[in-house]
Amino acid sequence: MTPTRILTGITTSGTPHLGNYAGAIRPAIAASRQPGVESFYFLADYHALIKVQDPARVQRSTLEIAAAWLACGLDPNSVWFYRQSDIPEIPELTWMLTCVAGKGLLNRAHAYKAAVDANVGNGEDPDAGITAGLYMYPVLMAADILAFKSNQVPVGRDQIQHIEMARDFAARFNHIYGEHLVLPEAAIEESVATLPGLDGRKMSKSYDNTIPLFAPRNELKKLIAGIVTDSRAPGEPKSTEGSALFQLYQAFASAEQTAAFRQAFADGIGWGDAKQQLFERIDAEIAPMRDKYDSLIAQPVEIEATLREGAEKARKIATPLVQELRRAMGLRDLREAPREAIVDKPKPSALPQFKQYRESDGKFYFKLLDGEGNLLLQSRGFESPKDAGRSVADLKSGALPLQALDGIAARAEGIDETQLVAAVSALRRAEEEKA
Repeated sequence: MTPTRILTGITTSGTPHLGNYAGAIRPAIAASRQPGVESFYFLADYHALIKVQDPARVQRSTLEIAAAWLACGLDPNSVWFYRQSDIPEIPELTWMLTCVAGKGLLNRAHAYKAAVDANVGNGEDPDAGITAGLYMYPVLMAADILAFKSNQVPVGRDQIQHIEMARDFAARFNHIYGEHLVLPEAAIEESVATLPGLDGRKMSKSYDNTIPLFAPRNELKKLIAGIVTDSRAPGEPKSTEGSALFQLYQAFASAEQTAAFRQAFADGIGWGDAKQQLFERIDAEIAPMRDKYDSLIAQPVEIEATLREGAEKARKIATPLVQELRRAMGLRDLREAPREAIVDKPKPSALPQFKQYRESDGKFYFKLLDGEGNLLLQSRGFESPKDAGRSVADLKSGALPLQALDGIAARAEGIDETQLVAAVSALRRAEEEKA
């Protein structure tokens, strides 16, 4: 059976904290040990340059994050663990994809739209302070994924759009140059652990409320002692609902330990005692890894060697693929016999397609694209994905006539009803042929 390739990127723009460990590092390492899986983990230092322009910070973060993943148990001999900037095929593939990527699609990328909206809201030029790096971020991310023929990319729901864009770029490339790229699927992470920080809000560098994953023991204890609690005194029952202490404990405890801690809350445990128990529970899991981390940090030569070996291993996949793509695009040795131009080869027309997605406003949308990726129809926002999906199904089946779209969707500029009818009819014929 062909193994499933799963690819995970790790941005090198900060120091790992407990939230990173519980939400990403620990589950990803556990997943890498599953049978039938080939796991790719890369340090996304090119991506870091989009938002961090402090060279020392990028370098230090790369060292700390690499050491953290290795200390937590990632086995570089059984996975592909490499630094993005050590793979020259990635920027080359980025340019290849840039040449087929639609600007209209990039205009709709969430990060770019959010930056534009913020500028407009502040009364500034829409593109003030926005770099081409931010704008082209989805293409670089697509190259990260496509260079290794990845089948799945674990993402939260807010990142689904990037995977859909990678699929769009790959499909467009394949349509022009032949079937070379694998279209990835988003592996939705529904139950990602989100830990509260020192102030009760989500643990995040932006809130400055994080607990560093490998803080020294005394510092860890001091940070936990500073977690915000309410004024209930020892002996008063305490609620676990919304308690940062309880949520943090639960992330590092077994079901039995969690049940005992919940009972202690009901029995009125003092906050000082609760914090001491939390410290002991976290430290019990982190301490062995902290020792390994400190050892790795002290030997950057060893980490550098591991990353270079990982890059060499990864390039055995990326290099042949990019060479194949170069030839497909006509970037060939001139001594080769000329081939028939691609434009002279008949190609089957690509089908129109509906795409469903969620926007930053929290609502769900669908759009209809023709075979070239041009927008034909754009929906309004729906409160649930089921409502959006039901409208798509009704359009495909004919239960919802195109003439009854008012309030549900609108034709794109310059598109008439005849084009919509032709697109939906083509989809229906394809469905009938499958049946």
